[in-house]
Amino acid sequence: MSFGYQVLGFGSGNVPIPFDAQYLVIAGGGAGGGHGGGGGAGGYRTATGFSVKTGVNYTVTIGAGASGVNNGRPGTQGSNSVFSSITSAGGGGAGGDDGYGSVPTNGGSGGGAGVSGSQRTGGSGNTPSTSPSQGNNGGAGSGNGGAGGGGASAVGGNGGGNGDVAGDGGAGTSNSYSGSAVTYAGGGGGGSYQGGNSSGGAGGGGTGTSGSVGGAGTANTGGGGGGSGGNSQNGSTGGAGGSGIVIIRYVT
Repeated sequence: MSFGYQVLGFGSGNVPIPFDAQYLVIAGGGAGGGHGGGGGAGGYRTATGFSVKTGVNYTVTIGAGASGVNNGRPGTQGSNSVFSSITSAGGGGAGGDDGYGSVPTNGGSGGGAGVSGSQRTGGSGNTPSTSPSQGNNGGAGSGNGGAGGGGASAVGGNGGGNGDVAGDGGAGTSNSYSGSAVTYAGGGGGGSYQGGNSSGGAGGGGTGTSGSVGGAGTANTGGGGGGSGGNSQNGSTGGAGGSGIVIIRYVT
């Protein structure tokens, strides 16, 4: 969703007055994999001292979360969020079942590796690279345990090992620009064939399940979708990523 945002209420006449604003730009979360890992959280970017001018239009785009996928397919990447020249990258999609592609994608935070018979690395976070970083890598996976997606504050947990336990999603980061402390951009938990549910990262990450449908990321947090386990790749659907958010605040 895109729209123009015009700063009003300062200065007089047609003379633009510059002043400092604070922003929080969270992208849409990546989707969990069907029979796979957890989706990466949307990129997290915030700063103070951003110079804006009265009477000037600034483009704002709120990134959508990626839709859930089924039948063992890897999750897709969330959409970017934008404020003026600031872009946060959509969360990386999770890997799915080995037969359809267990390799996850990169993003603001990387997607977790999918269910596979061999070791897989997680998707890279902070892609494209910015300073400071937008997020963290997704976890690695092996066997029948999917890995967790990366979050704004932590990497996703690794999947596999004894009992094919899935990895938890990486934790997000708290911010109070909305007027109260809210945690954003948590990674989705990985799905597991027989290892039970995994936790989504704090900040809207979806729950990874051993059932046929992964938990969705929470709207307006950029949380990654949870992966699903199920008893086969067919009919196993990863959770959708949560939509992002853009907050701009300044002293009136």
